[in-house]
Amino acid sequence: MDPAAVTPESFDALHLFMQADWVVKLVMISLAAASLWSWTIILDKLFRFQALNREATKFEDQVASGRSLEDVAAEAGAQPRHALPRMLQGALKEWRDARQKGQASEGQVAFLIQRIDRHLDATIARESARVEAGLGALAIVATASPFVGLFGTVWGIMNAFQAIAIQKNTSLAIVAPSIAEALFATAIGLVAAIPAYVAFNAFSTSAGKYTARLEGFADDLSTAIQRRLAERA
Repeated sequence: MDPAAVTPESFDALHLFMQADWVVKLVMISLAAASLWSWTIILDKLFRFQALNREATKFEDQVASGRSLEDVAAEAGAQPRHALPRMLQGALKEWRDARQKGQASEGQVAFLIQRIDRHLDATIARESARVEAGLGALAIVATASPFVGLFGTVWGIMNAFQAIAIQKNTSLAIVAPSIAEALFATAIGLVAAIPAYVAFNAFSTSAGKYTARLEGFADDLSTAIQRRLAERA
């Protein structure tokens, strides 16, 4: 590049992208797409966890209100979207089936508790997998983006050295544009990686807390069913 052609505008983001080598351009585009992908997941998870916890709190309040579990389960509808009412309805179904069979032996009661626990565990496992979907993508963006950006940086510095060899001039004006392009690729990599890394850790914690919440509800529900069975004995 002609040193006289270097101006302050030569170092703005758009100009750096347009003047970059095609490999560096590909790196920048890939990192920008990865950042957009990660932000789509971040926003989805942010609103999803807020909605899940809000619905869980509302349902837990209904269960703790003193109303019968059957009334609370019926009010949730035939096919509730949230895991807690599905867990309650499944446990009550097992309870009703056992009650219709009349007096149960100690072994049958134990088998009923096992069936209820298996149903609750299966529901928790499916719900945990659902809320954790997308976290793997955030982990990939968080770990891979800096290295992709570093590749663009190395390629841009190679271009800078080629410019020195061709121009036979070590002036900073010769190499500055290529170095700026290289560093810009690194910056985009960090812009993509940092939010993804922070979000991955935050949402992993949120997913763990939500799973623990489901497990706590399952334990309380199993205890309530066992209490009913003990009263019938």
